[in-house]
Amino acid sequence: MTERPLFPGQEIGSLMKPRWQLQAQRGAPLDERARREFDAWDERLHFAQDAPAAAASLRAGRSREAGAEAVRDLGALFALRYFEAAGLARVYDGEARRIEMYESPIRQMRGFQFVGHVRSFDNKYYLKAASTGEVRLERPYHLEEFDFVRRHARGEPKLPITGAYTLADWSYNEYYLGRRAGWKGRALRREAQREFVVEIARHALRPTLQALIERGARVIQIDEPAAGTHPGEGDLVAEGFNVATEGLDAEFTMHICFSDYRNLFPALLEAKRCRQWAWEFANRDRDGRDGYEILRVLTDYGDTREVGLGVTDVHRDDLETPPLVADRIRRAARILGDPRRIWVNPDCGLRTRSLDVAWAKLRAMRDGAAIARAEFANPRA
Repeated sequence: MTERPLFPGQEIGSLMKPRWQLQAQRGAPLDERARREFDAWDERLHFAQDAPAAAASLRAGRSREAGAEAVRDLGALFALRYFEAAGLARVYDGEARRIEMYESPIRQMRGFQFVGHVRSFDNKYYLKAASTGEVRLERPYHLEEFDFVRRHARGEPKLPITGAYTLADWSYNEYYLGRRAGWKGRALRREAQREFVVEIARHALRPTLQALIERGARVIQIDEPAAGTHPGEGDLVAEGFNVATEGLDAEFTMHICFSDYRNLFPALLEAKRCRQWAWEFANRDRDGRDGYEILRVLTDYGDTREVGLGVTDVHRDDLETPPLVADRIRRAARILGDPRRIWVNPDCGLRTRSLDVAWAKLRAMRDGAAIARAEFANPRA
């Protein structure tokens, strides 16, 4: 087996859905802007050649004839070729079939009832559910999505899936808390939350992971965006991760975004089957601050796992230069002591940026990694 080059690139989650996909999924004919977008990206990526009939229908103004599922297939092909052409070794479909990361998995489970929309941040809302009974899985999810990616990906597929801790934290814990007698103080609420996390991990996430692995998934990213909002619950994050992944034959990574990771340690170290921490750094690497100093939490605890290194900021259109990306990799490698531990990626999913801005950021990431790779391969050059 050939050794992987230093600083390989990977996707980290979502990608903005193209205008043409959003219009065509509704059965609407593409407007002029969407047609230009479709043709410009197809000229660059040649994604439509794998679905010629659907592409022809869209170009002819007959989106309804293509059908929503074929349009989503085209969206997935677009994202795969987008990530591959940007130079990433690990790719997925940009979550082309997903609306968001909470509602869809919860809808595959029993023991929940949706109660209404709540604000997550800015003007973004999600449909929140309450636990009303024991958590049980109706059917494993993301399987058809993964099957399509596996058939069409040229890079190595890396599947993102929402973790048990985040699914519990973003829900109202009525059932597991309500069946406890007495004053619902902090200790009792924490005990009920732990049970909720473990039940989701054991009865919903684990069988889904098992089914995905049986379909061929080998690299799976567990997304835990809620972890940083409750720094005293790193042990619950780790326990949910362990219950979901114990004994399963795959490489697991954990993505936690926009947190002070030091607050989750040492509890997070107990996530036993986690091979890689995929974190954000570029967002904090500004205004005279070194965003990569936080990696010292790993050296302080002697943790030698891989790091998915965020080298591009997904919340700003400002474009990183390849030399800046190389410098960020260089600083991280000095702290970690072993450049072979580093994968490079955006801080988080790219759906917050336009396709053109995201593309430029990924290309800067690719070129910056190449600069750093050459330096580490020829240290005296």
